[in-house]
Amino acid sequence: MASTLRPSTMTGTPGPPEMSERIQNAADISVIVIYFVVVMAVGLWAMLKTNRGTVGGFFLAGRDVAWWPMGASLFASNIGSGHFVGLAGTGAASGIATATFEWNALLLLLVLGWFFVPIYIKAGVMTMPEYLRKRFGGKRLQIYLSVLSLFICVALRISSDIFSGAIFIKLALGLDLYLAIFILLAITAIYTITGGLASVIYTDTFQTIIMLIGSFILMGFAFAEVGGYESFTEKYMNAIPSIVKGDNLTVSPRCYTPQADSFHIFRDAVTGDIPWPGMIVGMTIVAVWYWCTDQVIVQRCLSGKDMSHVKAACIMCGYLKLLPMFLMVMPGMISRILYTEKVACVIPSECVKHCGTEVGCTNYAYPMLVMELMPDGLRGLMLSVMLASLMSSLTSIFNSASTLFTMDLYTKIRKQASEKELLIAGRLFIILLIVISILWVPLVQVSQNGQLFHYIESISSYLGPPIAAVFLLAIFCKRVNEQGAFWGLIIGLVIGLIRMIAEFAYGTGSCLAASDCPKIICGVHYLYFAMILFFVSILIILGISLLTKPIPDIHLYRLCWVLRNSTEERIDLDAEEKRHEEADAGVDGDNPEEIRGCLRKAYDLFCGLQKTGPKLSKEEEEALRKKLTDTSEKPLWRTIVNINAILLLTVAVFVHGYFA
Repeated sequence: MASTLRPSTMTGTPGPPEMSERIQNAADISVIVIYFVVVMAVGLWAMLKTNRGTVGGFFLAGRDVAWWPMGASLFASNIGSGHFVGLAGTGAASGIATATFEWNALLLLLVLGWFFVPIYIKAGVMTMPEYLRKRFGGKRLQIYLSVLSLFICVALRISSDIFSGAIFIKLALGLDLYLAIFILLAITAIYTITGGLASVIYTDTFQTIIMLIGSFILMGFAFAEVGGYESFTEKYMNAIPSIVKGDNLTVSPRCYTPQADSFHIFRDAVTGDIPWPGMIVGMTIVAVWYWCTDQVIVQRCLSGKDMSHVKAACIMCGYLKLLPMFLMVMPGMISRILYTEKVACVIPSECVKHCGTEVGCTNYAYPMLVMELMPDGLRGLMLSVMLASLMSSLTSIFNSASTLFTMDLYTKIRKQASEKELLIAGRLFIILLIVISILWVPLVQVSQNGQLFHYIESISSYLGPPIAAVFLLAIFCKRVNEQGAFWGLIIGLVIGLIRMIAEFAYGTGSCLAASDCPKIICGVHYLYFAMILFFVSILIILGISLLTKPIPDIHLYRLCWVLRNSTEERIDLDAEEKRHEEADAGVDGDNPEEIRGCLRKAYDLFCGLQKTGPKLSKEEEEALRKKLTDTSEKPLWRTIVNINAILLLTVAVFVHGYFA
């Protein structure tokens, strides 16, 4: 036990040693074990219950998911441990405004359910790039979007989630950051690779429930600890660390005093860290990209039973999105009150002592609360919640990324790939993704003043707007054609990448030392940058589309908003390619049933490759296609979801007004 006797020798390793010994009691360990057993059980049940042998089953859960697991899954695949770490950290650093990133989704979820999903379903698509191919024709858009989405998966989702999950494991078990990451990924990969989308949706539902219960309990403990809401607002403003000199630095007071506008959502348009015009317009643009055109989210909606279920799921997720303010942002701020020295440290050498990074320890706000405040047993529950939210996000992302890869890229490389080969390729691709993501983690650690959430949002603002512009115009403006869309995306991407690479090269700077990135590139706040990028993309897309010839209506029936209800036969722009593919596929269709051994059967069952199912007749295929592209609703339920949507909007306006 030398480590506990001489803490002075421990400065090299992050965190006090007694932290990791906190979790080593019977209650916590048994809770964690039981938790993971239950998750695996739910996963296995869903895996045996649904069909994963077909591509549609593995990737779309067979289109018969009800509204409540779908709503829960939307919420769970959006809220990862990145949110727990990032929202709480930014809350600790700068107050409540960061919650508006969550509230913004209320409006966008409704736009998704009422405008976007009906079009996607009528188009009969599985992935977003596939929609672009049907709408514009040609292959380059589909390939471009697939590659970009995969890049975004790595740069944004996977690495930030892995990083934040690793912080938790590191604090709880006292492991090395990279070892922690490795253990995490091993567990996650096992159940994505075997399960497919259905098991992801059901485990998500289970984890959302646990996540909410756990974080509600923690919120109660946190508020009890500071003595209620009133004293919380008062104490937060005085949460200033005692060590503000050292390392030969003169630190200006604004680096360590809580901001004057900490309890306001709308911040100054020029000097604010989240300026209000950027919040209203820029954030919405990024959210259109995230909520309405992002594979992870839309794939959840496409698996719904019918349109009313999809809309109800969107409403349910919207109500859940009100919670992060109270479950994450405010507890993060309380963490700053309770552990001011650690969470609000400013002197680099102090920060390294506390958490191993120079730019600040705000990311540790939420994990600190969990480790310090929760009683035995509950601490284990919270830890498993964190890992759960992390794993649910990662499984969703892995599943969607492998869908993108197999459906949009792999089928281009190998035209005659059998269904089995596709499923195996998708699973191998997941492993490759994991390796790349781990290599990306060090970049996340130091970016954006050490605030994870600003990192996530800023990268989204550099890459998302052109995609948002293309999808909005594709659906609402039928004049837009392939050339316009393609050049809009390419030029938009180049502008965004210039800014992103400049920030990685020069660093984003911290409060102590400004970045020496040229003002013309990095001087604009990232939300304003998103606005500029969006409008530039729209101008380019419209300009080039108007100069080139339009796409005839016959190719656009049910692919854009104006023609959404037309019943005429659509001639797909990719019909030519489809015919070639079908001709190729027809040749090797009739292979006799092969005899399989026991081991082989077990392996096939595990990977969901067992039976190919009977070949459908022409009529059955037609009926199935009708079912998959049907967006009709019962009038009663339509009225009910519409009324609820209006209620949700009123609630959204109210919370913004109340905290303004």
